[in-house]
Amino acid sequence: MHIIEATGLSYRFSRNDRPVLDNIQLQVKEGSIYGFLGPNGAGKTTTLRLILGLLRKQEGDISIFGEAFGRRRVALLRRIGTLIESPSVYGHLTATENLAVWQKVFQCPRSRIAEVLKIVGLQDTGSKKARQFSLGMKQRLGIAAALLHQPDLLVLDEPTNGLDPAGIVEMRELLKKLNKEQGITILISSHLLPEIEKLATDVGIIHRGQMLFQGTLEALMQRQRQASRIVMETGDNPAALQLLAGLHIPARMEDNGISLAAAEKSVLADINRQLVLQGIDVWRIAAVEEDLESVFMNLTNTN
Repeated sequence: MHIIEATGLSYRFSRNDRPVLDNIQLQVKEGSIYGFLGPNGAGKTTTLRLILGLLRKQEGDISIFGEAFGRRRVALLRRIGTLIESPSVYGHLTATENLAVWQKVFQCPRSRIAEVLKIVGLQDTGSKKARQFSLGMKQRLGIAAALLHQPDLLVLDEPTNGLDPAGIVEMRELLKKLNKEQGITILISSHLLPEIEKLATDVGIIHRGQMLFQGTLEALMQRQRQASRIVMETGDNPAALQLLAGLHIPARMEDNGISLAAAEKSVLADINRQLVLQGIDVWRIAAVEEDLESVFMNLTNTN
C-alpha cells in the first residue's frame, strides 16, 4: 500500500513563472523510509507543502492512507507528524514545557511527553531552557513534538540541515529506530545523497521541478553498477583503439588511457590476448565503478 500517492502534481507561484513542479509522480510505500533527494531549489519543500495542504493544490491529485486528501484533510493530518524547515521552539521554555503546549493542541495524554522525550534522547534536559539547546537538540525536540500524537507517517524537510557530523549520525539512528521499532513510515527530504544512502529504503530524485528517478535504493545502486566501465592503458593506445574498433567494441580515448563499457572477464581476457598478439604491451586493465554521487550528478546535470 502507498501511504502517499501524488500524481500529476504541478505548481506555479505566479501565472507567468515557469513551473516550480512539473507533473510530479510520487509514491511512498507503507513502512518505508523514502529519501526525497534534490539540490536546493529543486522543488522538495514545495512538494511537501502541497502534500500537507500548506499550499493550495493547483494541478494533480494527492491521496494519503488511500484517501483523497481534500475530502478528509483534518482526519488524515491527525495521523501525520511533520517538521518542515526549522522546528517551532519556545526558547524561554524547557523541553517538557514546549511539549506541553503541543500536548494541549494534539489533546493527547500528558504521559506522552515523557515517552517522546525518551525516544529522542532529551529525557535528561530537566530545567534547561530550549534557547540553550544545540541545533541538534532543537531538531530532536521538533521531532518529539511531531511524535506526540503517535503518527503513522512522519514528514521531515531537511532535518539534518546545519547539524555537525555527530548530530547527523544521531538523527540518522533516531529515524532508523522510529521506523524499525515503531513502524512509522518516514518521508525525508535532503540534498545530501551520502546521508540518504545510509538511511533510505526508497528514493525519489527531483531536479528543476521534475522527477528524474523513483524506486528502491537497490534500483539506484543497480544503475550505479551499470555505469561502471573499464579503463585500459597500453604501450600504444591509438593502435589499441583501432584494434578494439575492429573487434566491434565501442571505446574512446581518455587522459588516463582507453575507456570502454564494463564486460565479462572472458571478454576482457580475449581483448588482452588480441593486444598481446599484435605486439601491444598491456600495462593496466581496471574496473572503474561510478559511485552513487556520480550517478546523482549525472542525472541532475543532464536535465
